[in-house]
Amino acid sequence: MFEGFEQLQITTSGTTINLVTGGSGPGLLLLHGYPQTHAMWHKIAPRLDEDFTVVAADLRGYGDSGKLSGDPEHLTYSKRAMAQDQAEVMQQLGFETFSVVGHDRGARVSHRLTLDHPQRVQRLAVLDIIPTHKMFSIVNQAMATATYHWFFLIQPYDLPEQLIGASREPFLRNSFGRTPAAHTPEALAEYMRCFDAATIHATCEDYRAGASIDLVHDEADRQQGKKVTCPLLALWSATGYVGRTQDVLQVWREYATDVRGQALQGGHFLVEQLPDETYTCLRPFLLGQA
Repeated sequence: MFEGFEQLQITTSGTTINLVTGGSGPGLLLLHGYPQTHAMWHKIAPRLDEDFTVVAADLRGYGDSGKLSGDPEHLTYSKRAMAQDQAEVMQQLGFETFSVVGHDRGARVSHRLTLDHPQRVQRLAVLDIIPTHKMFSIVNQAMATATYHWFFLIQPYDLPEQLIGASREPFLRNSFGRTPAAHTPEALAEYMRCFDAATIHATCEDYRAGASIDLVHDEADRQQGKKVTCPLLALWSATGYVGRTQDVLQVWREYATDVRGQALQGGHFLVEQLPDETYTCLRPFLLGQA
């Protein structure tokens, strides 16, 4: 799926990160969502590499990256720890500064990466999310129904791990919701291959961290008035929960100082379902033309 790209395993201070890289020019880090891997970028990475050195990485706990056991405070899968991995990856690849595009969980890691390393991230694009801090502040029946997995995956170890493990394939396919045609057979095969017991545990820990230590870090930033200061592009599904219920740009302006973006007429998995439209929005932004 990534013809001409090189696959690498880079050891960070916390784990080992699997990635593919290709192209030349400024560094561009792509971070995937749940329950996916770097394979989700296969439709647009070969186009972005015409202008950038593209690095499509697996988050810790996902894909072929290291899968660590969780800890009682969920620090191992805090977005701060996951972001640190990616900052070190880009450093080892020779990029002191770079841009980041994150989808879903990868966008949450990207948000934290930009807050923790503001001098390194030049531009940030977030796909189909609003900040975790905001999401937990708007919980109601509709939100809990639309995003039920947020509350299922955070249940104490190892209830969700056991239940998901007992029906791994049906759970994974259900996670892709109303847009199964968005995913190529090759990408689906990769998601299934990597969705083993260790990944199931790690991804539950990712969500557990999101409902605990990540909120502690987010609230500290809020108390200090800390915001994303680099240009931020938000793209979101017009039909998804966030797009239907939130003024996405206004929400992001509470957390960032330079925000633009738009809704796209597709489902949650924008990069796979609407690769042309997503690329058309991303390229000029990342090149500083929008």
